Amino acid sequence: MTVLRFDVFGRRVDISGAPGSWQAWYPGSEGKRRPADFVVPHDTPEDGLLDYLADLFHEDASPRRPTARRLGS
Repeated sequence: MTVLRFDVFGRRVDISGAPGSWQAWYPGSEGKRRPADFVVPHDTPEDGLLDYLADLFHEDASPRRPTARRLGS
């Protein structure tokens, strides 16, 4: 299963699955994760996830955390 990791204005979000069946998670520091409190629309393509997350959490942007970015490769 594919897991994509994002830093969204300082908030860590993991997205697993594939287009049509995305699941969002908040990872914890102890290695556990909990379901996120939002749903990724089924028609969001993989290359649209970052834009979706940035739009969803844009109010969390601050001078110290001005960007959303994908982590890893």
